[in-house]
Amino acid sequence: MERYMVHLHNERYDRHDATSILQQARSLTNNDITVRDVRVSKMHIEMDITIPDGALNDTIMAVRPIGDMLDAHRIINEQVIKEEAIQDGIAYFNAERFWESHEAFEAAWKECFDGEKDLVQGIILAAAGFVHYQKSQDVICLSIFNRALQKLSPCTGVYHSMDVERLKAKLYDMVQSKSISTFELV
Repeated sequence: MERYMVHLHNERYDRHDATSILQQARSLTNNDITVRDVRVSKMHIEMDITIPDGALNDTIMAVRPIGDMLDAHRIINEQVIKEEAIQDGIAYFNAERFWESHEAFEAAWKECFDGEKDLVQGIILAAAGFVHYQKSQDVICLSIFNRALQKLSPCTGVYHSMDVERLKAKLYDMVQSKSISTFELV
């Protein structure tokens, strides 16, 4: 079995459709395929799937009624270079690919020194909150943003071109207003 992150072009769905898209994807695929989760951004639909070896093309064809494929990549745990993982995390975050951003920053976190770990964990939590936002789970999203703010509270300055104060302000404003909107890290 192989695990993939599949991105489909999104022309008509919003995040409130995540559960119905998940149900539709499961009904379109056979029992050998596990559609683990679906997240919806303005630009794409992200599907976390496990499929039999070599069945990616058949799987893509099965879910095509939901949207045309943008890309798919196999999930493989491998050693990463911290700086590359951070840049990947920023790029994924800015593209509203929050699950992948979370994963990239988590890989970088494993290579961080003690003083840096809380800062990176705060960014990981911000991405994780947006994963729930894309699934229309706003209460969970805001709760995770609160945890992110706790991790980020002692942090200041610029980290890999990210303005930490700006990040904290964005998260704080959303928690206070209970109004969530995506933004770019840089």
